Amino acid sequence: MPDPLLSRRRLLAGASTLAGAGLLGGCEAPVLGRLTSPYDLSNGLTFAVQRWLLRGQPLVREFGPEAISRVFPTINTTDPDNSDYRRSKAQAFADWRLPVGGLVERPGAFSLAELKAMPARTQITLHACEQGWSAIAGWTGVQLPHLLAHVGLKAEARFIVMRSVDGWWDSYDLFDALHPQTILAYGMNGADLPVAHGAPVRLRVERQLGYKSLKYLSQIEAVDRVDGLDQGRGSMVAELGFPWYAGI
Repeated sequence: MPDPLLSRRRLLAGASTLAGAGLLGGCEAPVLGRLTSPYDLSNGLTFAVQRWLLRGQPLVREFGPEAISRVFPTINTTDPDNSDYRRSKAQAFADWRLPVGGLVERPGAFSLAELKAMPARTQITLHACEQGWSAIAGWTGVQLPHLLAHVGLKAEARFIVMRSVDGWWDSYDLFDALHPQTILAYGMNGADLPVAHGAPVRLRVERQLGYKSLKYLSQIEAVDRVDGLDQGRGSMVAELGFPWYAGI
């Protein structure tokens, strides 16, 4: 039976203890700065505990080619209704560029060919969707840590903000952004990334639920904080009521 004396003040004190103990790995979840309800607090505590459990930066499980799912569902946007995107798609994305800026030493805009010229990583992983389904696919792309090293993150950078063609945006602390399995994928199951799955480039964040792996990337920005973006909750999905941190 729940303790009737369990107050919001005591819960907040518990969150502060976890933060002070270093369980956040040096990166604070946006939700921890806006604790307004027990629901928000539970997200913050989940974040802190996950960070402690994953402090050694382990890899998620990778599978063999035989495990690739025959069907990988497509949800939400499957072909952006955007004139620039449609024009670029008609040119096989030859004119597409991915701007990378913010708190970096050498901002730039990278073509698909330039990303493919960088060292590639292929990983066969499980995609877990918040809608209750999962599927396994092979993803090929450039590691986000490599691209960020290429542009040179400034010391004050703490979050990486991603935006997509269809208007979605999200942010990731450096703990996840610099993980070796966080990649900008341009290939799926040995072929070019299909339009329905986010072509020409999508994000893969393998240690979080599927909605954190944005499709149709259009911009990357390094920032020192995210509480000044939109409603200050760190992502569009968080503003819709989903957790900013969706660790699995």
